[in-house]
Amino acid sequence: MSTEIVQLVEQAAPYLSAAVGAYGAAVLSRAQDVAVDAAVEGTAGVGRRILELVWRRRNEDDRAALESAVREAAEEPDDTDAAAALRHLIKRALREDDELAREVAGLLPAAGGVTVNVSGTRAIGAQHIGIAASGDHTTILPPQR
Repeated sequence: MSTEIVQLVEQAAPYLSAAVGAYGAAVLSRAQDVAVDAAVEGTAGVGRRILELVWRRRNEDDRAALESAVREAAEEPDDTDAAAALRHLIKRALREDDELAREVAGLLPAAGGVTVNVSGTRAIGAQHIGIAASGDHTTILPPQR
């Protein structure tokens, strides 16, 4: 189960980062905001639900450590050590609670799948793309040889 937990945390990492980025340190204590959650459902909403699940299953000391890790990750979004500390706490929680690991796995898309989220006028999204043009009066010229 250890390798599975590591893979689960790696798969959850972008969602956790998105949740901390979208909600900041308040991600653990905020009331559910349906409008905000709908806007970020594919990423930050999933991360928020993962953090909420872990939060509810931990004791007081573990909650304090999780809150501290989330706060540090929110205050220093470019600090890879802060993000790693948060992932480590999540990993430990999942290793200690098989049911929690199953619940978190249920929130994440199937491994190996591809999710592409695109929004905005003329946004382009694809797993593989050759030439893409977005805009009025775009001209695509053949490659120069």
